[in-house]
Amino acid sequence: MVAASLPPDVTAPAPPVPYIETQPAAGVSADLLSTDLTQNRIEVSSSFQGAKVILYGAVFEPEDQPSDVVVIIRGPQASMRLIRKVKAGAVWLNSRPVVFEGAPGYYMAASSQPLDRITDFSHRRLLGLGLDYIAMDTSRENKVVTRYGVKDVVVNGIEDDYLDWRRAVIRLKSKAGLYNDNPLGVRFVDKNLFRAEVTLPSEAPIGDYTAEVWLFRDGQPVGYSEKKLTVEKVGFERFVYTVAHRHAWLYGLACVFMSMGMGALASRLFRRG
Repeated sequence: MVAASLPPDVTAPAPPVPYIETQPAAGVSADLLSTDLTQNRIEVSSSFQGAKVILYGAVFEPEDQPSDVVVIIRGPQASMRLIRKVKAGAVWLNSRPVVFEGAPGYYMAASSQPLDRITDFSHRRLLGLGLDYIAMDTSRENKVVTRYGVKDVVVNGIEDDYLDWRRAVIRLKSKAGLYNDNPLGVRFVDKNLFRAEVTLPSEAPIGDYTAEVWLFRDGQPVGYSEKKLTVEKVGFERFVYTVAHRHAWLYGLACVFMSMGMGALASRLFRRG
């Protein structure tokens, strides 16, 4: 995969390595941050209209130099299939579909100031901070190359069109309220206390979410904390969701018999004469 800001020149390939890592790097301490969520479980029913969760935390061992906090919320991974219209003569046809895999179904980046003022491109790329650096890939062939001195860049077989497809994914997810980038979403309420508001739309995917909190000083990540958030269906919706995903054949048969029954009932009710 390649970040949106990289130019398209390709040189010698290198052995495959992960493009984005979201695990704490060496020298990053888990003792400098204490964080939590106002709730760790969101229940989704037929009346669910979205939810708001507050992430709050404290910075320990404060120094005279200012600290910056970045909060990343990642939802369960989901595939996304895209097609686009291409003109063939006088006819518009659907292009070959492109499937993006491994992209989070929900993504939010909030920070105490714009990310490019907090840290450099290298850290944003390696840690997946910001919409331009979300880890996602397609099922086409990949290769690892060096572009303009940037090593270990994964490029895709769709080559120049890759960035257009990737931007389309981000644009569609953002329009649905599932991707959000808020450069002032983290607010310090005191010298060492901060908070961030996480807004989940009604279309938020079901599953496990990860709340990553990064502490930066002088452009370097020095602290890291992680919390879990679960979004799950409850009541009859949970029963239907569970049966549909764990017993697909049984769910399919039930839908077929239900449709046949409703068709027969409608035929009797509206039969003429």
